[in-house]
Amino acid sequence: MRKIILYSAISLNNRIAGPDGNVDWLDSVPNPEKTDYGYAEFYKSVDTTIQGYNTYKQLVGWGIEFPYKGKNNYIITHRKNLNNTNDVEFISDNHIDFIRKLKKAEGGNIWLIGGGKVNTFLLNEGLVDEIRIFIMPVIIPGGIELFEFKPDEKQCKLTTAKSYSSGVVELRYLINEN
Repeated sequence: MRKIILYSAISLNNRIAGPDGNVDWLDSVPNPEKTDYGYAEFYKSVDTTIQGYNTYKQLVGWGIEFPYKGKNNYIITHRKNLNNTNDVEFISDNHIDFIRKLKKAEGGNIWLIGGGKVNTFLLNEGLVDEIRIFIMPVIIPGGIELFEFKPDEKQCKLTTAKSYSSGVVELRYLINEN
């Protein structure tokens, strides 16, 4: 069975984005060694992405070329009658059934990009297998938390803890489902 991996950067105060959804604060973290923190290797292991509608709209609003071309990209939303594009498919009904089937299908890892609502939704449904968090050495005023609303209590097993000269800390956890 394929794994869903929540892979995200967070601020020291547990924010994945500012109040307006921006992630400009990520650029404020010095990275003199120009490390990608293992992103290229992770990206190669993924053939599918899942993200929420607000995260997708934020990404599209940057005016850049869609960054996940060549992957199967699914947008979880309650909005109806959205037109799929060459890059994304909107999933507006039966989210959990769809994702369970996706996990059972052949393929590589599935990247849960976020945001906070979708992260919580899939975590609470027992669909997240691993969490890879990059704690950035910055505190931002307010914003979107890694898990919005009320996540269920989950026990996690730390598999990797790595620090970088930039002050970034990488933590990898497996989710223990009882």
